[in-house]
Amino acid sequence: MIERPSLTIGIEEEYQIVDPETRQLRSFITQFLEGDHVVMVERDLKPELHQSMVELGTPICHTLDQTKEELAKQRKFIVDLAAQKDLAVVAAATHPMSRWQEQSVTPLPRYQGVLEEMQVLAQRLLIFGMHVHIGIEDRAFAIDAMNVSRYMLPHILALSTSSPFWQGRKTGLKSYRALVFEDFPRSGTAEVCRTVADWDNLIGTLVRTGCIPDGSKIWWDCRPHHKYPTLEFRVCDICTRLDEAIAIAGLFQAIVLWLWKLRRKNITFRVYRKELIDENRWRAARYGIDGKMIDFGKTEEMPTRALVRELLEMIGEEIEELGIRKHIQVIEDVLRHGASADRQLRVHEANDGDLKAVVDHLIAETKQGLDG
Repeated sequence: MIERPSLTIGIEEEYQIVDPETRQLRSFITQFLEGDHVVMVERDLKPELHQSMVELGTPICHTLDQTKEELAKQRKFIVDLAAQKDLAVVAAATHPMSRWQEQSVTPLPRYQGVLEEMQVLAQRLLIFGMHVHIGIEDRAFAIDAMNVSRYMLPHILALSTSSPFWQGRKTGLKSYRALVFEDFPRSGTAEVCRTVADWDNLIGTLVRTGCIPDGSKIWWDCRPHHKYPTLEFRVCDICTRLDEAIAIAGLFQAIVLWLWKLRRKNITFRVYRKELIDENRWRAARYGIDGKMIDFGKTEEMPTRALVRELLEMIGEEIEELGIRKHIQVIEDVLRHGASADRQLRVHEANDGDLKAVVDHLIAETKQGLDG
């Protein structure tokens, strides 16, 4: 019998740096570059492809309470750092109006290499996500958890949606980011790998044939991390509100615990075809929580809100066991009042289509919960 996974939590977030006067994205990271290195104290600030994006990651956390504390420190750090340069920070998966054609690429060799390989696809990748790592030490269980959890990822994408605008236009989607990233190879819903050997053979073949340098270039919505003993969930838009990011991290932790308990009993959840999961993924990106998705067990179309509540009920015992109910309760607020995308659209409508008002709203929401 495999040992219970550590269920540690780590969150990486990609932030927008904006000019509070023009509300447009601003180049930022080069102010902290010395040669090929970021000069920084306190926290590890990672440059990204575009100079107007920065990535930060929490330390390894052992509880969701600790994760919330660390994520709040992380967000406050980048908000304060940007403020020193008279700039602001936004946590949303697309900027409402900035154009990717006008963004500067970070002048580091690895990003120039990505630009050379991916061409316009890399330039267009002006999107911002949240990655949640859950500690799983047993590789066989990590592969099993990846296969099964694919089914739940569209449900959680719907809760995280924060990208309804693209280059000054209302897209009609709640997560435009999800569609932009699909242009990259080896992205989207994970393929099924039945064993560790199956996974190793996949990565080994791609490495030997010069397709990728290592497993970090598998950009699936969920993947075993190539370096650390974690399962990395990459499906989400970055959540604008801190509390919603923490609630979603808690969902991933509870799902992994639920799957481990099933495996301990020598049972599991059905593994569905990628094509079926992609139908729900599309619906989540298009409609968020306002739409319908398919319950493949019943082969019925059902409201997304009902399926999310069914998921919460299914992992309810694990939520209680982990002691994270107080954090998960935020999900009910999202189901009642909407995710970030829904709030952005309401601000847009209330201000006669003024996208600067949307940016101001996002700046304010990004700061919520960072003090006290």
